[in-house]
Amino acid sequence: MLVTGATGGLGHAAALAATKAGASVVLLGRKLRSVEKVYDELVALGGAKPAIYPLDLAGATPRDYADLADAIERECGRLDGIVHAAAHFNSLQPAADIAPEEWMQSLHVNLNAPFLLTQACMPLLRQSADASVVFVLDDPVRMRKAFWGGYGVAKHALAGLASILHEETENGPVRVHALLPAPMRTALRRAAYYGENTLALPLPDAAAVVYLLSADAAPVRGCTLDLRAAID
Repeated sequence: MLVTGATGGLGHAAALAATKAGASVVLLGRKLRSVEKVYDELVALGGAKPAIYPLDLAGATPRDYADLADAIERECGRLDGIVHAAAHFNSLQPAADIAPEEWMQSLHVNLNAPFLLTQACMPLLRQSADASVVFVLDDPVRMRKAFWGGYGVAKHALAGLASILHEETENGPVRVHALLPAPMRTALRRAAYYGENTLALPLPDAAAVVYLLSADAAPVRGCTLDLRAAID
């Protein structure tokens, strides 16, 4: 399976949990040294050997995603799942003040990259008897409020993309899932939620990610797994 944003909070947790569950994980991240640290953690678990694929999604092109898919097929032989855990968030600010470059980067990392990567890997995923693509969403009510900018727009659109892809794949071997995590202790949360004691929140838990990647989640394909309800 492939995990984007493998050095971030949820991506890191997903890579660890999937390895413990017996998966062979391809770690995709922007900074090679940080990805190597996660790699060493996974190797220490003694499970299937992971792989590293450094890629900066902010500057990636369709050719880069095609090369990634080719490399996975060549080196791994198969791909049974993708976890889109990578995210880009700069700051809360009025839409009128967002620099064009920041707007485009936010849309590219949070929306275009998940689409282009999934599209490039779809032929490989379809070769699997059961494959899963997991899109990570954010609070849909909060995302349409003031100051969330490109990140909020991208997360809204990502939910739409997951729905469309589900309808296009619902009769095939590729399952599409959306995950709405509960509040967790991450760098993105710390940057976005001013005044909140982020350290009081639990560390990212990827048990739900492993579930969505497994065949057990087949009955809920196309649905959004909302983990916020578990803490209400």
